Amino acid sequence: MSGTGKSTIVRQLVARGYKAVDTDDGWCEPAPGGLQRWREDAITTLLDTEDAEVLFVAGCEENQAGFLPRFDHVVLLSAPAPVLVRRLATRTGNPFGKRPDELRRVLGDLAEIEPLLRESATHEVDTTAPVDEVVSTLLRLVN
Repeated sequence: MSGTGKSTIVRQLVARGYKAVDTDDGWCEPAPGGLQRWREDAITTLLDTEDAEVLFVAGCEENQAGFLPRFDHVVLLSAPAPVLVRRLATRTGNPFGKRPDELRRVLGDLAEIEPLLRESATHEVDTTAPVDEVVSTLLRLVN
């Protein structure tokens, strides 16, 4: 979900020497209705050719479901609505979620989409913990 800290966590994983991809950074394309989706050709190539011992892929798009069988772990990063609202309002690297219509969409997704994501996840990590703790938890889950 937007504001859970995916991009921050990816940066921390990369800083620790892990291969981590934020799908918001060039791995998506526009979809009908103003949404976006994973570029299936690019994600397929990434998963087919990546030779890192561990690959972290962060993102949340409707067409990700087709890729779930290719992942060893599917981790839902979560945080309560007030935390997401605060993070979206104060983040500087991504403007999404600042406009009222975008914020409504995020909160709607939290109510409608997050429960579906929770069902398909193998783990859930609460990102209200300090970033280093969240990253350590993720590393424990995959090792």
